[in-house]
Amino acid sequence: MGATKLDAIDRKILAELQADGRMTNVELARRVGISAPPCLRRVRTLEDAGYINGYHADINARELGFEVQVFAMVRLVSQAEADLVAFENRCRAWPLVRECHMLNGEIDFILKCVAPDLSTFQRFLTRELTAADNVASVKTSLVIRCAKDEPGVPFDVLEERIARGA
Repeated sequence: MGATKLDAIDRKILAELQADGRMTNVELARRVGISAPPCLRRVRTLEDAGYINGYHADINARELGFEVQVFAMVRLVSQAEADLVAFENRCRAWPLVRECHMLNGEIDFILKCVAPDLSTFQRFLTRELTAADNVASVKTSLVIRCAKDEPGVPFDVLEERIARGA
């Protein structure tokens, strides 16, 4: 089911939940202009169809003492599918790795990592990441500050595209 197969109410439900996943079904229904029972059915359908992956709190990592955020660009020795999957599975097991994206181009993966301090990240880098099977090289960039961190998708762009018939 593509975005164009969703009706305007489904898209509005998704936009509202993306902005505030904690609102009650009654409030959501009011915001999208339908009654609560069909709103709940629509939400469950959107969940079952895979449009909603889950509901999460946006935790402030720095407030919890995770002062270091690093992007690690990883190049592998082999890009055979089995080796790619093995690396992805390894990344899922590393707690400091919060995101892992396979890329097209010079870098095979980019990892978003958090750590309480630089020495913890350095230990992870030298003992785990660079020592992992099939890792050819790792380049890291320490985040100085974040200018924008907006999860999800821009629903206004989606609505404009649908209105143009694209």
